Amino acid sequence: MYSVSKRGAGLSLLLAAVLAGCSINVIRPKQTFTATVPAAPDYSRPGSWAALPTMRDSADAHPAHTAFRDQQATAPADVFFLHLTTLIQPKSWNGDLADKVLNKFTDQFSIRTQASVFNAAGRIYAPRYRQAALFSFFDSTANARNAQELAYQDVKKAFQYYLANYNQGRPIILAGHSQGSFHARRLLKEFFDNDPKLRRQLVAAYLVGFSVNPKEYQTLQPCPDSLATGCYVSWNAASWGKEYPPYVGSAVVNPLTWTTDTAAAPASLNRGSVPYGFDRLDTAAVDAKIHDGILWVHPPKPGGYVRFLLPGHAELRHSFHIVDYGMFYQSVRRNAVARVQAWEQRQK
Repeated sequence: MYSVSKRGAGLSLLLAAVLAGCSINVIRPKQTFTATVPAAPDYSRPGSWAALPTMRDSADAHPAHTAFRDQQATAPADVFFLHLTTLIQPKSWNGDLADKVLNKFTDQFSIRTQASVFNAAGRIYAPRYRQAALFSFFDSTANARNAQELAYQDVKKAFQYYLANYNQGRPIILAGHSQGSFHARRLLKEFFDNDPKLRRQLVAAYLVGFSVNPKEYQTLQPCPDSLATGCYVSWNAASWGKEYPPYVGSAVVNPLTWTTDTAAAPASLNRGSVPYGFDRLDTAAVDAKIHDGILWVHPPKPGGYVRFLLPGHAELRHSFHIVDYGMFYQSVRRNAVARVQAWEQRQK
């Protein structure tokens, strides 16, 4: 859960690294932005993508001991997915696509556990991009702003390449998490909001793990129900009863009911949550209620649904940001398929 001021994007990976046995601090890059910009990606090369329908990659995965299977070969839609921040101990302000360790970290902790939720609804395209370092979201200098802008320009270039070379008029799901949603909400504004032709291709945008100001868009609106298309959904999960004033006014859609009302959705509506270990499916594990720009949840009784415990950032200690997708895995998976089907019916 991040504030409207972008504070702390990528914090989920701090906890991921701790779970992996690492000791992590929020580190300022030692070098200046201009001296250490990594080489630009070439999106005509498969190596510049974390996931493509024609590759075997982490987006093909499914949680262990489940009946889920990758269905990209026959899926009627496309998914353009943007991963969260994995550059947490940087040598420079932006990630290097030649860094194999960083790429593996991205694939394991975002593409596998998050992008895979969409592999029944669409063919997944997930670009690698020169992501901004975690520290850039704690910093207000030009280095930080430049790092974030460079990351977005890669995302924009990847999306333009995707449209020109891969899409072929197919329906599009735009999705991301954390820094990925930070960039996806800008793509949504620049490419879809004022372009009726492209907007007709939009099934929905899943802007999860980052705040979305509904006033940012002239045409696009939060999805009002489970089958609406040409709209967006967003949520940031936090412990029930906790307040977070920076989020007041943010758009929230409840991923158990797919509505924007504030009625509490019981855990019985949750048909499948996947813990951070990606090793099982839990039913009726998490409830949900929209409250002042955040999504309240009671802590899941099964283990594996981790919260932040970050010294110095008390406002994040009640956040379930790291499992924003996982807690509602089955719900998101089914909803993406249902929205694609609804989109196809509307075209007929």
